[in-house]
Amino acid sequence: MVKTRHIVVGALLTALALIIPISFGAYLKIYIPPFSATLASHVPTMISFLISPFSAVMVGLGSSLGFLLIMGPVVAARAFIHVFVGFAGATLVKRGYPFWKALLFTIPIHALGEALIVLPFGFDLYTAFVTVGIGTVIHHSLDSLIAISLVEALSKTPVKNLLNLS
Repeated sequence: MVKTRHIVVGALLTALALIIPISFGAYLKIYIPPFSATLASHVPTMISFLISPFSAVMVGLGSSLGFLLIMGPVVAARAFIHVFVGFAGATLVKRGYPFWKALLFTIPIHALGEALIVLPFGFDLYTAFVTVGIGTVIHHSLDSLIAISLVEALSKTPVKNLLNLS
């Protein structure tokens, strides 16, 4: 059952997923052609793991829209993988896995998904799996550290109730 709280918090995280690439992409972007990464862009999706699978999917879709508006269809297609990463991570948390394990277990889904989704755009196997795939592993890992730090800080505030961080 979708709760109003899940929709509201998911909407706030979706707003962040849109704002990060649109407003901060120029400052937080790492570009190693043809790979690009916007630092912290996965954080809203990762935090949505703590809300619900529905919220995580909503945030992933918002992330895709943000990247479509600012970076174009290839990066938006890669961002669309956040829908699946978010759903998987939120499902793991819902089943009782710790947040850090959900982040760890979603790395292969994220990296393989982003590597596969660029193939129809003309990327060769090496570029897709080494540059995009390994780049995504590194990016996911860095954003996981940011998300864990942020969740830890939020767990000491009244916001912890919204994020199920009791």
